[in-house]
Amino acid sequence: MGRFFTIAFILFITCNSLLAQKGNISSLKIKDIMQGDDFVGHRPSSPYWSTDGKTLYFDWNPDGALSDSIYAYSVANKEIKKIGFLAANALPSSYITYNHDKSQGVYAKNGDIFLLDIKNYKSKPITKTQERENSPHFTDNGKSVAFVKDGELFTWNIASGLLEQKTHFVKAKDSEPKRDSKDEWLYQDQLDIFDVLQERKAKRDAGEEISKKLESMEPLEIETNGKQVISLEIDPTGSYITYILMDRPNSKGTIVPHFVTESGYTEDQNTRSKVGDEPTQYEMFVYDVDNRTNYPVVLDNLEGLDYVPEYTKDYPDKTYENKDRIGYINGPTWKSDGSKAILDIQANDYKDRWIVLLDPKTGKVEQLDRQHDEAWIAGPGIGRWGGGDLGWMPNGDQIWYMSEKTGYSHLYTLDVSNKKTKALTSGSFEIYDAFLSKDKKRWYFTSNKTHPGDRQFYTMALNGGKWEQLTNMVGRNDVVLSPNEEKMAILYSYSNKPTELFIKNNPVESGKNVQAEKITSSNTDAFDSYDWKDPEIITFKASDGEEVYARLYQPDASVKNNAAVIFVHGAGYLQNAHKWWSSYFREYMFHNLLVDNGYTVLDIDYRGSAGYGRDWRTGIYRHMGGKDLSDQVDGAKILVDEYGIDTDKIGIYGGSYGGFITLMGMFNAPDTFSAGGAIRSVGDWAAYNHGYTARILNTPATDSLAYKRSSPIYFADGLKGDLLILHGMVDDNVHFQDMVRLSQRLIELGKENWEMAVYPVERHGFVEPSSWTDEYTRIFKLFQKSLLGKE
Repeated sequence: MGRFFTIAFILFITCNSLLAQKGNISSLKIKDIMQGDDFVGHRPSSPYWSTDGKTLYFDWNPDGALSDSIYAYSVANKEIKKIGFLAANALPSSYITYNHDKSQGVYAKNGDIFLLDIKNYKSKPITKTQERENSPHFTDNGKSVAFVKDGELFTWNIASGLLEQKTHFVKAKDSEPKRDSKDEWLYQDQLDIFDVLQERKAKRDAGEEISKKLESMEPLEIETNGKQVISLEIDPTGSYITYILMDRPNSKGTIVPHFVTESGYTEDQNTRSKVGDEPTQYEMFVYDVDNRTNYPVVLDNLEGLDYVPEYTKDYPDKTYENKDRIGYINGPTWKSDGSKAILDIQANDYKDRWIVLLDPKTGKVEQLDRQHDEAWIAGPGIGRWGGGDLGWMPNGDQIWYMSEKTGYSHLYTLDVSNKKTKALTSGSFEIYDAFLSKDKKRWYFTSNKTHPGDRQFYTMALNGGKWEQLTNMVGRNDVVLSPNEEKMAILYSYSNKPTELFIKNNPVESGKNVQAEKITSSNTDAFDSYDWKDPEIITFKASDGEEVYARLYQPDASVKNNAAVIFVHGAGYLQNAHKWWSSYFREYMFHNLLVDNGYTVLDIDYRGSAGYGRDWRTGIYRHMGGKDLSDQVDGAKILVDEYGIDTDKIGIYGGSYGGFITLMGMFNAPDTFSAGGAIRSVGDWAAYNHGYTARILNTPATDSLAYKRSSPIYFADGLKGDLLILHGMVDDNVHFQDMVRLSQRLIELGKENWEMAVYPVERHGFVEPSSWTDEYTRIFKLFQKSLLGKE
């Protein structure tokens, strides 16, 4: 096997000799397919309906302009037209908050607030200011609109047009300095001696009494003590304002220098901190508007506040402290009459989720549901970075929410009066994006019930029962219902068919079950000139007996070279062995090129991937590079045992999390992988961000064992095969510093069979086609040389 020229750090620039792609026998050219959407065709996205249901709007760029524009599809004449910039700017937002009977809506756009008449789809501005207003919602039983401006809450009366400030936050209230005993005696003595001082004080006191009476007509002055006010809103009746005070500790960030700049000078960018931040503190308060009282939401009765994680047993000599487990508080989600509200609360160690009932009159809560996971709480509709999907049912005091209590994310209802729960869905599959119909008589949701890699749109009765499948095209169907719910706008794609926009009648409402009609055609002639492969979805048994899903690309027998490449998708919790157009579409096209050149390609949904339930999701807990890596090794064994691949002709590559697994594979499974391309890789999890890493590995200070067994930098001595590292120098997600540190480690270990290509103007997600081309040309040459011995 050929070896690389030893290198510690080299800045590569795209050159003609590199782009020649010597040895490529495919009709596909890397330079072409790495043009991205310019080669494939720009896809439609973000569809939304006008509230009268006559027009479907969506983003599109069929002409290959600098950016997408808004297009409109007329339901009546089935014509599509581009909306000009000024006309598009005047359109209502796609994010609308409705009043109770959905006759009016409010939305924020370009920093102003608008009131929308739903029937005629006409809007009028409520504000038109230089400041930015946001978070509009109805209050005062639909008679007023509330919004946030400059950190304060305002209401605007729809009938009178009266604008009223409802809150007044201050860092600290003004107060006279307190006199000590000596000064107090002197003060009283002065009043006793001098009549004029007594008279002036009496006048001043009378004035202050008048001022207090006037102040009682103004918003209550609320102290923040320097903390940030977030989640500011008023209830549907206008009686209670809720808000959260957030106190985020200062954490040292990482400096990312930019070397290629317009100024010609090196410019520093301050970016995120590293995992292990002190937890942010969140406190919720209720402001009783009528009684001018302000009080905290009391959360000291939640189950498990004193929970000590199981992993701490591995550190018997270390004291574990988490004095306040309360993390982000989502909500309140009010019942329409404003009588009750629910909060969705996440623990700051990510191992608990509480759904509680809030009594706004007292600030006290009642726990309704506790979701606990020894690893971390997540899953479709459950919430990862924010709150989960939940709401009030139309009948009585019931709420609905999502839970992984059976191992898969499913839909539940709960009666807040007796806490009885009911599972509306169940099975070894996931529920996505559930919502109630307009008439509140049924559910709509997406599910992968038919196959983990196939998502269809369904409806079901309000109390559960038999499902009705409303889409039938195999792949992915992302549906947006028209306002009257008679039509479905569907963003649909298949494995080798990029996303297009379709229209279909909803048979539940229209009574017509006809085939979906495609209304966009986005592919370029260049893309359509190639016969794109439909990868086979296979399963294989992992070494621990679990069934693993993967995409398999096989070459024609006439060109098969008995070499294979395993692709590792990024993000960890992401799915790629599915039947729809991949977000990794450049990689998909690259795999077609590899197959044309005789390679077999395997793309595995390893442990930690989405779409397969809780146990699969948490299979990497406390050991990234454990089962997620062994799944790749087991996949390589299947390639050898069942698909005729030579044991010394297997390469591996991927980006971000895929780059991390590539490094772990090259270091910890060197006899399995002869070559690896590690793109924008994590080399040390202690250098990554808190929100992602602390969920999976806890923190370095509390769980150092998890970090040391999960970070490639500790295993670099295991490198045997040829390693190519590729990284953007201004990556503000996985910092370039991570790979600089790894390169120093490889130098110190005396490793010679590695090299690094760096990209001075690229962040985590590459933008420039020249960078993409350079990157994948090098990866192709790596496999050609290291697996096949071709220079």
